[in-house]
Amino acid sequence: MSALTLASAPEDAAALDAATGRHDRLAGELSGHVTVLRTAVERDPRAAEKIRAALVAFCDRELLPHAAAEESVLYPVARRLPDSRLLIESLIAEHGCLVALVDAVRTAPGPTAAAAEARALQVLFEEHVAKENGLVLPLLAVAPGVRLAALLADLHTRLAQDTAAGGTFGSRDLGTDTDITGEEAEESGGRGGGCGCGGGCGCGGAQETTVPELDLRSVPHSLRHAAAFGALDTVEAGRAMVLIAPHDPLPLLAQMEQRTPGRFAVEYLQRGPEAWRLSLSRR
Repeated sequence: MSALTLASAPEDAAALDAATGRHDRLAGELSGHVTVLRTAVERDPRAAEKIRAALVAFCDRELLPHAAAEESVLYPVARRLPDSRLLIESLIAEHGCLVALVDAVRTAPGPTAAAAEARALQVLFEEHVAKENGLVLPLLAVAPGVRLAALLADLHTRLAQDTAAGGTFGSRDLGTDTDITGEEAEESGGRGGGCGCGGGCGCGGAQETTVPELDLRSVPHSLRHAAAFGALDTVEAGRAMVLIAPHDPLPLLAQMEQRTPGRFAVEYLQRGPEAWRLSLSRR
């Protein structure tokens, strides 16, 4: 069934497609972060700490603000629709669980515990957006007197305002977390050693030698590109990641170059027939 048959106007059909696509992108990027974290826990716990920080930063910057905007803009309208109140209340409760899981990843006593909480976060978020894509958005798209396109425009305005104000949805404010995130993580990688301690923790300050891997063969097809981008966002300058794909990922590489021109150098380690392995080194 096409989006047009699920919407009362062409612009609402386009908005429905755009909203489900954004949900898929968020789910895919989260999957990439979590997969790389779980791999790093097994191979290099010191690297896992920086990957954990990048995951928390992604949630604070994108996932949780998006949930807050939905709760402010979409959910009050959807809740007034016939037979939807319990659904919306359950989704609001899930938002609370998402906040708690992000904080659990943030405060977990070590990378192994953080990876377990991150996997729970991934599973819940994927189930959550499946309900939004399959139930809430179609209900809004066909509801009399409701214009989904206008609601989503309001949602994007809310997101922009929250970003400009430095706000977030959860127990902490953006910019006040003491964990290493974003540019701070990159800067710390150039000071001292592999865990950013300069050798003071007894690790000797040695650089990590293990390269994280992302196997896209285990990722649903619709989420693969977003998962790759989420994983690549964890790679610091001067370091690399190995990408495993079921085919030559030329479309992904083209999209990657369009997204961040010249950021990554690509080297093929294996060219089929069952898997393509590529080393992606950040310049």
